[in-house]
Amino acid sequence: MIHSITTSKFALTLCLIFTACSFSLNAQNSNADRHLYQLKVYHLEDSEQEQQIDDYLSNAYIPALHRMGHQPVGVFKPIGQDTLSDKRIYVLTAFDSFSQFESLDNRLANDDQYKQAGASYIQAAHDSPPFTEIETVLLRAFSHAPTIAKPELNTPKSERVYELRSYESATEALNINKVEMFNEGGEIQLFEDLDFNAIFYGNVLAGSNMPNLMYMTSFNNMHSRDAHWESFRNSPVWDRMSSLEKYQNNVSHADIYLLRATEYSDL
Repeated sequence: MIHSITTSKFALTLCLIFTACSFSLNAQNSNADRHLYQLKVYHLEDSEQEQQIDDYLSNAYIPALHRMGHQPVGVFKPIGQDTLSDKRIYVLTAFDSFSQFESLDNRLANDDQYKQAGASYIQAAHDSPPFTEIETVLLRAFSHAPTIAKPELNTPKSERVYELRSYESATEALNINKVEMFNEGGEIQLFEDLDFNAIFYGNVLAGSNMPNLMYMTSFNNMHSRDAHWESFRNSPVWDRMSSLEKYQNNVSHADIYLLRATEYSDL
């Protein structure tokens, strides 16, 4: 798990990394057309903190992001969160560039409407914080799915299922191989053909479980989710793809998170 870290310090660290590796990043011309994603996870200890973060996100943070042109912004909570000891709120934001991500804190600091609406969160006392810690994951969109997508679902948000998956690889080369399997190998196309309503696909640039990729699919309800995965497992395309020698052993561990969207989420 990533320890609590401010976005500004996190951005400074990444800026140094990106500067040192700029020759490599600049060589990938397609990066300019691929979103950068921030997956921000608030860890909470009780329902009071959850309400504080809900109020802050819905009344201050997301309206400010909208004014800056960041849409859609997704906000999600684990299904069955009431029974969890570690409550969480996931916030997914897309950026056009690293500089746009890095400048977010300054842009918020210059937004008077944001500061007024979010005053109770921004000025929270040290002995009454609105969260236990914040975890941040930064991802680069896959070349074959370069931007965030809104799902085509027809059920109320309370019934929908958003499935966030993280696939870790034993080595960096195997991580690259798994990303290739999604892109050139056709895994993204298979998800599209089977109507998985994918929100995003991204390779993790900075996070706690590297090397890994993450992606999110969405479904009308849990029954639909189970039926879609059954069709995926039984697909002859998947059977052929997953049996190819070049794609063997490229996932060493998988984490699956079943989430629901908040009422104020754009997704």
